[in-house]
Formats: sequence, structure tokens, C-alpha cells
Amino acid sequence: MAYYIVRNDKLLFPICVFHTDKKNYTALWMQCAHQGAELQVSGNELVCPAHGSAFDSSGKVTNGPAVNGLRTFPVSVLGDDLFIDLRKRKA
Repeated sequence: MAYYIVRNDKLLFPICVFHTDKKNYTALWMQCAHQGAELQVSGNELVCPAHGSAFDSSGKVTNGPAVNGLRTFPVSVLGDDLFIDLRKRKA
């Protein structure tokens, strides 16, 4: 599974975009839901270097101490362009 890291000076944390299959992407806010540390990519998951929380490529907790999943954003693809809607969370 491929992933991309999106950084922007106006964002407090980067966004990790996992390419989950041929047409689907998941965009995850790289801030730990436990105490707010910046997450790191490790294979197909995001891991917190501070306390060891881990999250799968959909943002669900796979290892605590975090109990809540990560903030996700809607992703759409139009031709060769990928759009991440930062205005709202994915439903």
C-alpha cells in the first residue's frame, strides 16, 4: 500500500494519504488522538513516538493508549488530480 505525506505551512500537522486500492484513498490527520504528538508512518499504519498508540490506514486505533480514531478527510479524484477537503471530517 502506497502513502503520501502532505505538508503545508498553514497546517499544524501533516496529512497522510494512504492509497488503499486502485481507486480509493484515505486522508488522515497525523496528530495522535491520545495527547497530540505528531505521528509517524510505519508500514501500513501510523504510530505515535510518544506513547506507542497505533492507527491503521483507515484511522482506527490498533494499539492504545489512544481510544479515539484519527481525524479523516474526504478525498476525491478527478482525472489525475487528488483533492482533500480540509473543511470537514469524513462521515
